Amino acid sequence: MKWLRRKLVHPEVSVSEEDGVRYLHLGGEHIQSAMRLDAPHALELDYTRTMMGFLLLHPRPTDCLMVGLGGGSIPKFMHRRMRTVRMRALELNPAVITAARGLFQLPADDIRLKVELGDGARAVHAACGEYDVLFADGFIDGDQVPELVSEEFYVAARRALRSPGILVVNFFGHDRRFLRYLKRIESAFDGRVVCLEARDDGNVIAFALNGLPESISWEVLGQRAARLESRLGLPFVRYARGLRRMNRWTRKNLLLAPL
Repeated sequence: MKWLRRKLVHPEVSVSEEDGVRYLHLGGEHIQSAMRLDAPHALELDYTRTMMGFLLLHPRPTDCLMVGLGGGSIPKFMHRRMRTVRMRALELNPAVITAARGLFQLPADDIRLKVELGDGARAVHAACGEYDVLFADGFIDGDQVPELVSEEFYVAARRALRSPGILVVNFFGHDRRFLRYLKRIESAFDGRVVCLEARDDGNVIAFALNGLPESISWEVLGQRAARLESRLGLPFVRYARGLRRMNRWTRKNLLLAPL
């Protein structure tokens, strides 16, 4: 593996390359973000692709907030493939923004993309009904950022969302604290949380729902999945089937609210 280091990059941020893929690391060797050099606008890591599964539940977002930028994979993908979406991303570490822009081809700001140096958790606490989708994906060398897994953060996240709205949270499935964090989200969102496993990475994506119906039929999910897969090139049909694994459902419906 070839490691790239630049004086302009903060010491806690490093970049490596292997087999045509460039990786971003924060505070250690855990992979934070990845970009295939010959397909820079694709979502290289399975967990980032799985996070886009939120579209099965909320297919027409307009305003999105991302807490934690990483290499900017999701903002870059949505900016290129979803022209009606506005994305605001906040990142505390200026070196991460430098790396995303200089080494991971994150485009410059425009009317649909705003990348800001700032505290994303604080922005969530300050917001009220401003966003359709809120992404929370904050790690430092494999550990969750404490401010993004607190009860207070999840309550603020729900307040920041419109109705309908959805919070998308990335977890390590093997984290012994995962169920504790999940219970906090369920408490903040009145139990309206569904999970989807990222098949290749061992991650689990939680979708917390604000103002969506109490159930959705498998027929509707199947139709949405086929349209989304055709339009965006991601395996939404597999994601729709995967929603049966960790969630409540009947023969006809995926249940989005507690019984």
